[in-house]
Amino acid sequence: MDTIGSLRIFVRVVETGCLSTVARELNASQSTISRQITQLEDHFGVRLLHRTTRHLSLTDDGAGLHDHAKRLLESVDGMELALCRHKSSPAGHVRVATPVSLGMLLMKRVPFLLARYPGLTVELVMQDRLGDMIEDRLDLAVAIGEVPGLSLIKRGLGTVTRIAVAAPAYLQQRGSPRQPGDLAGHDCIVRRMTPTDDAWSLSGPAGTVSVDVSGAVSANNHEAVRSAALNGLGIALLPEYLVAAEMAAGRLERVLPDYGSETSPAYVVYPSRQHLAPRTRVAIDFLVEEVQRLRAGRAEYPRSIPLAREVRSQDGNAVALAA
Repeated sequence: MDTIGSLRIFVRVVETGCLSTVARELNASQSTISRQITQLEDHFGVRLLHRTTRHLSLTDDGAGLHDHAKRLLESVDGMELALCRHKSSPAGHVRVATPVSLGMLLMKRVPFLLARYPGLTVELVMQDRLGDMIEDRLDLAVAIGEVPGLSLIKRGLGTVTRIAVAAPAYLQQRGSPRQPGDLAGHDCIVRRMTPTDDAWSLSGPAGTVSVDVSGAVSANNHEAVRSAALNGLGIALLPEYLVAAEMAAGRLERVLPDYGSETSPAYVVYPSRQHLAPRTRVAIDFLVEEVQRLRAGRAEYPRSIPLAREVRSQDGNAVALAA
């Protein structure tokens, strides 16, 4: 029995929760995948999965083997990366969580990554709140704001600031606010996630000012808010990276240019301290490069797409991007 190969299949079955999905990925029959799991159970003398016609679930022994198998496979992949870098190209499936607005932008750029690594497959899980990475079977996530959980590894992507923007048509009709207090007399498009989202906190020359805002339209993610702003429905407070291209093209204009929201740190986070699989490492490089591109307001990659250069902090853990 190919123990390493069988363990890879077992880990993918756990990640997908479906034998048929893994069979399609490997161009194999479902019975072949099932037989690999059975061989592992026979080898270790334990039952790994509870199987019904509709559901798979881990036994306690299966959960223990899954943890050991992931660490082992990460070490094997790390060894291959260190010793065979010139012979291999990263391949396999990477599951990445991002905020909805960033994920919509990243999806347009994923073809560049896949063109470089044809053996790679990427799944973007777009959610504005980061949940349990292990439970959600995530390899990586982009998180904005402080990340709870001491077991997660964080690599810095710089900071995110939200700025107030509106469509030129709206400003021609309603005028531009001259100070934060003027927002109370405007239609404001609120990204509604918490009960306090109607209060915009803006920092400027006179310090931080909190303004209660309202409007006819609100939404629960930044992408919808950006769309509403582009359609002239009011003033929106949006991450600068999300509107850089729209401002450069004149489709949105910044209002209150001396004011922005308090900055929040942005991170790439991942759950393992072991060696990163090559597919995970190139996905991190892609995220770093993509965030750098967005912050610079570039519309396209250059013809040759360079991987991001990592800049480590003094503690050796953070990767920072210059503003």
